[in-house]
Amino acid sequence: MGAFLTPSRMARWQSLAERIVIRLKPWAFLWPPVAFAAGLGSFFLVDRQQWLGAALALGLLLAWALMLSEGVLSRVLRKRGQPELPRMVTTFIAQMIHQETLFFTLPFVLITTVWNSGQLLFALLVVAMAILSIVDPLYYKLAGRSRSLYFLFHAQCVFLVLLVILPIMLHLSTGESLLLALCLTVLIALPSFWHLVKVRTLKRWCLFLGLLSGLALVGWMGRVWVPPATLWMTASALSPGFDSANRSPLGEMTLTPAALSESGLYVYTAIRAPRGLSETIHHVWHHNGQALDNVELSISGGREQGYRAWSHKTNFPAEPEGDWRVDIMTDGGQRLGLIRFTVDENSTQASVADGQVRASGLSRLHMDRFVAGRGESAESEPR
Repeated sequence: MGAFLTPSRMARWQSLAERIVIRLKPWAFLWPPVAFAAGLGSFFLVDRQQWLGAALALGLLLAWALMLSEGVLSRVLRKRGQPELPRMVTTFIAQMIHQETLFFTLPFVLITTVWNSGQLLFALLVVAMAILSIVDPLYYKLAGRSRSLYFLFHAQCVFLVLLVILPIMLHLSTGESLLLALCLTVLIALPSFWHLVKVRTLKRWCLFLGLLSGLALVGWMGRVWVPPATLWMTASALSPGFDSANRSPLGEMTLTPAALSESGLYVYTAIRAPRGLSETIHHVWHHNGQALDNVELSISGGREQGYRAWSHKTNFPAEPEGDWRVDIMTDGGQRLGLIRFTVDENSTQASVADGQVRASGLSRLHMDRFVAGRGESAESEPR
């Protein structure tokens, strides 16, 4: 092996790798838009492009191994009197993988984010990371001077791609995917805290374990801010009646206390999920900020217009006036959407439940019309 990896041969390979990177760099600007287009296409053709998510996950694991072994290999080569690994080449490879990952997962995040909630902060974080990955001075400064932050940056990329591919490839629920992604992310982030245990004392080990536990706890507690990257609410409606045979809301009613007492209220939602995925969602009813009811509903994926689910509330408080909100949540605590309405004695101040099914999110744009062969689905939904 020593005879094969001679200094002169290593120098030639290093020179070749650097020349390849120099030739590719002027064209690197094409990579992010291609990755974004692939992510957007995969969101709407998700059952046909599972291999791309798997390839990304494998690429991230290889990049992680490369970053971990870079310092060790450089020291070994230096001791043998051979040229070290070119930092420019390894960083360029990692940058390409990070750009592909961030721009591939960005459509999933942007489409499934509930923008009038805390998920806005998570989406802005992903956008900021995507921008950082294409600004070479900032990215190379992060890679060269802040290795701990660099590993955390990489760990967040791993978290994103796992959120996207686990429900699609393994048919895990969003809660299971979130938990597994969080555990693997904490593992990937371990190198960020290794410097704390270079001096092996009990205090430093406790600090090391405490930081890891804190990172996992913050991730789990903040899951409501993480959009469910493969689930989104496509439509919603409020109505006084419901046609169970056709699964459609009926009627119109001004939401006064007397009307609610007489008819109750239906909340209708359509949730889009990947084919083969079974999920439990919740309609959580709130009155003036206080949670009153939690209705559990089971949905199945595969229907383009979304799986239709509804809840019917009849037991309203004696004084139902005020602001109402229905949170649509996953079983793992991630928000899919919310519906607000006002109950008031004054019919001019009260909301109207008109039974109209209104598109939510990007469904308003009817994006499927731009995808060849994707019209209205005749596929029946499970009952």
